[in-house]
Amino acid sequence: MFEYLPFEVLLEILHRLPLKSLIQFRCVSKSCNSLITSPAFIYSSLTRSLSDSNKLIVRYLDVKPHVERYKLIDEDNDNNDSLSEQIQDLEFPLRSSLAYFQLVGSVNGLFCLYEENRFILWNPCIRKFITLPKPSVTGLFPCYLALGFDSRNNDYKVVRIAYQLVKNRSLGAKPPLVDVYSVREGSWRITSGGDSYPPKITISNWPHQAASLNGAVYFPANDWGEAQSSVVLSFDLGDEVFRVISLPYGKFKLDARFGTSVFKGLLSLICYEHWHMGEYYMCSVKSCSVWIMKEYGVVDSWTKQFTINLDMRYWKVLGFWKNDHILVQKIQVPGSMFFSYDPESQQVNNLGFCRSTCYIYSYADNYVENLVLLDKPNDVVSKRKVSKKRKCR
Repeated sequence: MFEYLPFEVLLEILHRLPLKSLIQFRCVSKSCNSLITSPAFIYSSLTRSLSDSNKLIVRYLDVKPHVERYKLIDEDNDNNDSLSEQIQDLEFPLRSSLAYFQLVGSVNGLFCLYEENRFILWNPCIRKFITLPKPSVTGLFPCYLALGFDSRNNDYKVVRIAYQLVKNRSLGAKPPLVDVYSVREGSWRITSGGDSYPPKITISNWPHQAASLNGAVYFPANDWGEAQSSVVLSFDLGDEVFRVISLPYGKFKLDARFGTSVFKGLLSLICYEHWHMGEYYMCSVKSCSVWIMKEYGVVDSWTKQFTINLDMRYWKVLGFWKNDHILVQKIQVPGSMFFSYDPESQQVNNLGFCRSTCYIYSYADNYVENLVLLDKPNDVVSKRKVSKKRKCR
């Protein structure tokens, strides 16, 4: 029956269907399957889902047994008393050979997980994951990872920055090797990004995922040169070039404890103040400030949006809600609790549901329903394609 409909009308009908129905519609005909799994349709479906997203996805490590948990929270009903109706469990289809996966990050509902040179991309919406081939460069050396969306080329990319160790020289003295996996191409490629890596800059070991925004990924970093201060190091996924973004002068000292994030579509910083590491890998924090860059690339546009002061000994900011509330995790023994914090009224709403004692593995992001990976077989290893053969020494 679809052959009698104009193509524009057919597209409009399909875009109005729930994603579960779209997956079923692939079986109607070869033409429907080809249309729904096409990169253009997947991208246009994503743009609509971004405007309708009203849920938060939360990841944490369950204490007993040591498994990862993922839950959805309905953001529109943050103050509703019926928490059971707001929170939904997600099935996690993977089991790490270790206790857990390292979470590289998430973008538009797509997650990247890592363990021992094994990278996995997982889309919980369509219950599909793929295992990536081994990176082009392997070995025992410091590596920093990120997941980002290259909006210029409509492509999701995994970034692996591998520092090269040089005897009797400090870390970062030699440009790193930058390995990038392209979902669209299905392969790793050593880029020329290391040529633009700024000297005397090292990425911070502070355990936060790199933020993804405007076709680039952003790492908290340190400038060990004359500036002797903290900075943000960005890597553009389109032109594959590193850039340094300075922070407000005098506000962020060298090795400051902050993470990069996105607040209302703007690059933001979550800066922990007066902190110290305690038992069970927990960080005692007195306050936390949130900064935003109102005009991208303009240092003077950095603005402190608000400061969070909570009567808790150990806590961590996980993410931002659409209603400007903040998801906070209170770390305690034998388990943790999640709270929604309103910076304007300073009211705290207990969301409960967590039994994790280690804040490092907790994470939250906006949940976006999308069809990414729909056109790929489940858990397949793509063909390895390397443009240059190099090894770290």
